[in-house]
Amino acid sequence: MTVAHALHTLLPAERLVYFGDTAHLPYGDKSKEAIVQYSLGITDFLLDQDCKVILIACNSASSNAFEEVKDHVGERAMVMNVIDPVVKRVCEPEDSPQSIGVIGTKATIDSGTYQKKIMETAGAGSKIQVSSMATPLFVPMIEEGFVFDDISNAIIRSYLSRHELDGINSLILGCTHYPIIRNQISRFFNFDVYVHDTAKIVAQAVQQFLKEKEMLSTGSSGANQFYVSDHTRYFEVIANMFFNEKISLEKRNIWL
Repeated sequence: MTVAHALHTLLPAERLVYFGDTAHLPYGDKSKEAIVQYSLGITDFLLDQDCKVILIACNSASSNAFEEVKDHVGERAMVMNVIDPVVKRVCEPEDSPQSIGVIGTKATIDSGTYQKKIMETAGAGSKIQVSSMATPLFVPMIEEGFVFDDISNAIIRSYLSRHELDGINSLILGCTHYPIIRNQISRFFNFDVYVHDTAKIVAQAVQQFLKEKEMLSTGSSGANQFYVSDHTRYFEVIANMFFNEKISLEKRNIWL
């Protein structure tokens, strides 16, 4: 939802079709096989909605199922993930830090995708160093509404004070939940570590792609649609918080 909101803000003329697999959340503790299976099912649903771009707006799915989804889609649509745009941005010469930290779910961190792609993009001889750490409690903390309070500050401090992130001067939020606590994370580091606005970076990458392919909508493309595989009042409240405005969720259980 943080990525969807960033897209909606930057590209208001585009129609968003969002699918949240609430029946299987969280993906961060699922196996690669399960994540691939779920991702392909969602992909088929989005193809049926005639989407021109399918954005895997989840780091766990982006790091474990991107190639499988891309192969499955073929020429029917463009497939993007939320990792490549961020890697490209942090490796740009003018922004290139010497020590990058990455935090995310267990599935994302265990995949090693960020570290591998950053080192490949930076190239041989690069002085960039990458440190990664799983922060699995951040997702349930945010979804339970513990933000901007003593509980969230204590959890953030417990994770980010660990030695794995010693000496970093740039931090990648490797989960699309984390932009909600970006300011708290920046404050923990006394604003000495640059915390990347990953949702905004991804939205800018989608905008640039659509411009290059001359695929930008010039007028209204219709109302945004928000689907979930399991609907609860609780998730509707959370979704509105993530999207930062009132939305209507429609249950569509594609797994039946």
